[in-house]
Amino acid sequence: MLRDRVENLLEEAFEENNSLFLIELKVDNNNHISVIIDGDEGVAVSDCIAVSRKIEHNLDREEEDFSLEVASAGVSQPLTLPRQYKKNIGRKLAVTTSKEKIEGELVSVEDEAITLKWKTREPKPVGKGKVTVTKEAVLPIEEIDEAKVIITF
Repeated sequence: MLRDRVENLLEEAFEENNSLFLIELKVDNNNHISVIIDGDEGVAVSDCIAVSRKIEHNLDREEEDFSLEVASAGVSQPLTLPRQYKKNIGRKLAVTTSKEKIEGELVSVEDEAITLKWKTREPKPVGKGKVTVTKEAVLPIEEIDEAKVIITF
């Protein structure tokens, strides 16, 4: 089956460059292969080319006609794998769980949880006015419905 052959070739490509990893693989009924990859240090165009060539040069078009697209995970795509969080430490994330939505700086990533930190204004404990406080939340990765990097200019 075409999908199985592509998965094996992707495994080989990731063994050759172990900073890269698979986000998504789709093979439709018309044999259009769509591969989305990410990397611990980001993804260069040369990485996409290398993965594309690994697949294309090892599949036989005579045997099976196909089209191939290899792309890197875009900044607007949600983080889906724990490995993606690690490369985004220090960046601001918008994280949605079933209970809340939090925007904060990703300060640490463990195997099963992430820690966000942010500043907010709250009423003073005594008297009138507000005071700026730093908040922190530890969120289990399994409870995160969606996490996106917030791009600031």
